[in-house]
Amino acid sequence: MSNFADLPFKGLTPLSEHDPALYDIIEREKNRQWRGLELIASENFTSKAVIDCLGSALTNKYAEGMPGARYYGGAEEVDKVEVLCMERALQAYRLKPEEWGVNVQPYSGSPANFAVYTGLLKPHDRIMGLDLPSGGHLTHGFYTYSKKEGTRKAVSATSVYFESLPYRVHPETGLVDYDQLQRDAALFKPALIVCGGSAYSREWDYKRFREIADENGSLLMMDMAHISGLIATEEQGNPFEYCDVVTTTTHKSLRGPRAGMIFYKKDSRDFETKINQAVFPALQGGPHMHQIGGVATQLLEVMTPEFKEYQIQTKKNAAALSDKLTSLGHSIASGGTSNHLILWDLKPHKVTGSKMEKICDACNITLNKNCVPGDRSAITPGGVRIGAPALTTRKFLESDFEAVAVLLDRTVKLAQEIQEKSGPKLKDFQAALIGNPGVKAIKDDVNKMATSFPFPSFDPAEMKYKMIGGPDA
Repeated sequence: MSNFADLPFKGLTPLSEHDPALYDIIEREKNRQWRGLELIASENFTSKAVIDCLGSALTNKYAEGMPGARYYGGAEEVDKVEVLCMERALQAYRLKPEEWGVNVQPYSGSPANFAVYTGLLKPHDRIMGLDLPSGGHLTHGFYTYSKKEGTRKAVSATSVYFESLPYRVHPETGLVDYDQLQRDAALFKPALIVCGGSAYSREWDYKRFREIADENGSLLMMDMAHISGLIATEEQGNPFEYCDVVTTTTHKSLRGPRAGMIFYKKDSRDFETKINQAVFPALQGGPHMHQIGGVATQLLEVMTPEFKEYQIQTKKNAAALSDKLTSLGHSIASGGTSNHLILWDLKPHKVTGSKMEKICDACNITLNKNCVPGDRSAITPGGVRIGAPALTTRKFLESDFEAVAVLLDRTVKLAQEIQEKSGPKLKDFQAALIGNPGVKAIKDDVNKMATSFPFPSFDPAEMKYKMIGGPDA
């Protein structure tokens, strides 16, 4: 039996040597990101500074509890990290520390939302959030109908532990139907109303939400996950003027690491204690200090003039994409966009969102199937969601997004041609994509465009795979 002391020390072995298989997968993912057009509205490319935090010594430290009141010793430095993050979070949104507090420990947006519910509500209290097919999020409460069981089915934990009645967008305008929300809230009397969504391209009328909440004795929460960067730079309305609680992720338009934050009013209702205790010990264990470090350094960037210009350009790019697709004869939900994303209604083309997503994947264009106004089910969405943040990070301008729109126009027309031969089934459609010359032609143009732009996080010149067509091209 060998002596442990005589065994080689491998703690400084790089991943490329320690685990070549995993290293190879990561290098392939780098290549995919570099040569493709990333249009998923909830994704972005973070900076090298954030990546440095995520791979730092902060990941080694357990820090259960709040700064100054940890359950483990040795937290002197990580306390400074979390306090710095909290201070910058309040500064980034121009909030007074005597009026607002923030918890930066949530692992992501969904746990942040659930912490608010469990901290401020009782089990089976009532919640109203935007319906999933209208552009809401699962954590705002969603039910579906199970034909097999002949009953409603709770899709998210929110719907399991709380009672949910969604509000919707108007089927013709694509805008939140505030009048119907007001009527339904008067009957339902929710304990909490959630504004915010994951696929809504217009502004939120916070004043109207506040009025409806006050009419029914409801708390008002904004989930600003998608537009937190726009709100920080005052390129969208300010929810803090009207809401009791504001939650967010940090990796979408904010362009940070994958994490979450909860902002809460400081008043006699003691949200601070309730929310902090809901995060820990009720729902989470030790916070991920490497993520909190990444959020802190990103918030420093958020407060720069350059980040303000980035958000302005993101909105311009989304509008340019919307306008170009419209000029090419396509239908955009709500007639356009006021933020970073658009919803493209594919029903006029008789192509499902699922098929458009698959053919775009084959062409190295990444977007996601999504419900659009008029859809009956979130399972068979009639459109796709397209976002501008990631490509704007790569320095795409309006003319570049117009060129992207032309590529998307070519792609949907090719999808129609393939569907005519393959038939209606998705699996047959996918099979027909393999080896299709039209797919290859679009993919080649996508790769040529994408690789001509800079990339954050890592240097493409140092990648293992530098092939424009991909490792397996």
